[in-house]
Amino acid sequence: MDIKKAKARVTQLQKELNYHNQLYYNDGTQAISDGEYDSLMNELKRIEELHPSLITDDSPTQRVGGTALKEFKQISHPVRMLSIEDIHELKEEEISTDTNSEHNLIEWHKKTLKTLPSNQELFTVEPKIDGVAVSIMYERSKLQYAATRGDGETGDDITQNILTIKTIPTSLPNNAPSTFEIRGEVFMQNEAFEELNKIRSKEGKTQFINPRNATAGTLKQLDPNVVSKRPIEVIFHSFGLIDGYDLKTIEQYRKFLMEMNLPVDKWFRIIKSSAQLRTAVLELDSDRHSFPYGTDGAVIKVNQIEAHESLGSTSKFPKWACAYKYRPEQGQTILNGVTIQVGRTGVLTPVAELDPIFISGTTVSRATLHNQDEIDRKDIRIGDTVIIEKSGEIIPAVIKVNVDKRKLTAIRFDLYTHVNGKCPSCNSSISKDDGFTAWRCNDPNCPDQIMAKLKHFGGRKMLELEGLGISVAEKLVTSGLVKNPLDLFDLKAEQLAEMELDPAKLHSGATSKPRRLGQKKALKLTQSIQTAKDLPLARWLHALGIPNLGESASKECARTHRSFDEISNSSILELISERWEKENWVKNNPVKSKNITNDTSSSIDRSEQSKQFKNRIIEINELLQNYRISSELGGVACRSLITYLNS
Repeated sequence: MDIKKAKARVTQLQKELNYHNQLYYNDGTQAISDGEYDSLMNELKRIEELHPSLITDDSPTQRVGGTALKEFKQISHPVRMLSIEDIHELKEEEISTDTNSEHNLIEWHKKTLKTLPSNQELFTVEPKIDGVAVSIMYERSKLQYAATRGDGETGDDITQNILTIKTIPTSLPNNAPSTFEIRGEVFMQNEAFEELNKIRSKEGKTQFINPRNATAGTLKQLDPNVVSKRPIEVIFHSFGLIDGYDLKTIEQYRKFLMEMNLPVDKWFRIIKSSAQLRTAVLELDSDRHSFPYGTDGAVIKVNQIEAHESLGSTSKFPKWACAYKYRPEQGQTILNGVTIQVGRTGVLTPVAELDPIFISGTTVSRATLHNQDEIDRKDIRIGDTVIIEKSGEIIPAVIKVNVDKRKLTAIRFDLYTHVNGKCPSCNSSISKDDGFTAWRCNDPNCPDQIMAKLKHFGGRKMLELEGLGISVAEKLVTSGLVKNPLDLFDLKAEQLAEMELDPAKLHSGATSKPRRLGQKKALKLTQSIQTAKDLPLARWLHALGIPNLGESASKECARTHRSFDEISNSSILELISERWEKENWVKNNPVKSKNITNDTSSSIDRSEQSKQFKNRIIEINELLQNYRISSELGGVACRSLITYLNS
């Protein structure tokens, strides 16, 4: 094929493929089979390989970058990317005879109306998609970059990852604004998410918690080829900087997005009164259960763009919009039994085994019961019909029992009796500290504790060890290769490659054949382990799973210390810990107390002690003043960290 014929064929193939992408991703239909689509795509790839000069930036073959990034560049948003204020639906116990569940939203609407001229009373209502915010910049109709929200001022450059989404054009029609910053939500459809988790389970990888978690993890991938295999989509709903277009209303903007062939949500309402607003949010609450993606609320905006400027914003939220959050979705199902999980700190947590129920976009068959006190307080029994609640990334929980459906055969549950006073993982004794509700395994070498520590150690916010899924973590512990998370650094790729994973349970109830981890996955894990050595100190502190030292406290500790050596010999931690202990003593030993005896000498001693402690607290505050320590790094966290490093 000569260059002239090749050019004509490339133009035709690009046009056809873009048309079919539009049908499939925007309209939800398809005119050809997947095989026919692949055939057209492969033909285009072959011609472009033969004639590289014919490859254009907006060719369907150029949607995915070829090489992985070493790190994300930072992009400054030309217009701040704010969050939206949450207005929560009232719970049943908050509703009185003269209010309804939408009371908070109606009050917000009335308050906002008072600040608007009479000709600007229209508001828009649209679904709040449970996804990840993204901003995409076009200049002179060409896509320049895509960025995450970040801190609102600066975000990560995720252009290569966004280009894997076929509904996002690399160029817009010529009538597009000269500068056009569009903003929207990247998400995964529920069915696609379930399928992705099935694939990850078969591959021995950790399953994602929910579609939003999966989407966020996908956009953080440095390799766009990995992203291209994840089923992410986008819907646009707002804007940042626009130059060269006279924008009057949200309604006008939405229509313009459709003219540009950019994906928008089909559900959209315009309202004028509080009564219409209440009707719209109730209608959306009913309709959203049939949506293919997760939505946990409604976004309400003032329609007139001119009013946005006059209303302004706070440091976090625009005053012209809000997000009305529906109550967490609930459902009823049967509690068939209780199993016990042993966590990384040894705590035994009862878990309800349920008849599967579809709720909040996923099928739920297990839910936490928290502890024995909660079970007793809610009078939860095996065989009961229970009400399950699932909200966002929170683990499903049993909220209460439908006592009206209780059967005579329902059985009371006692955790200690259920496990015969022994840890179900290692058969060691269990105990409960005075003043605490949780039963705890007393053996620090308990396999389940080590597995939980290992999974935490390699988690996304910790050391992000790629390939350390549930099945791999379990096998490393049960085989004796790892008795402590730091043992990971002694593992060799050859050793891991030959490791046989336990058979996986299939949906049919059968189990798969044992399989080796393999050279490729072993190399990926060992490389990830080596990379972890260079991660920031805050990630390491968080990864170690030190009691009472969470993500925020770890970051604050790392801000004031450069290494573990500095932390081990830290006067800062000692001072914060000492201050906390003295503040507690002063609080619990008031000089003037009704419970004090008439012993004058003890009263004087306590008064003198309190005075000394208060003076010392003042001294400590002066010593720490220049460090500007955040409250996240408190006395409890410091004492736990000191105890851990001395152990």
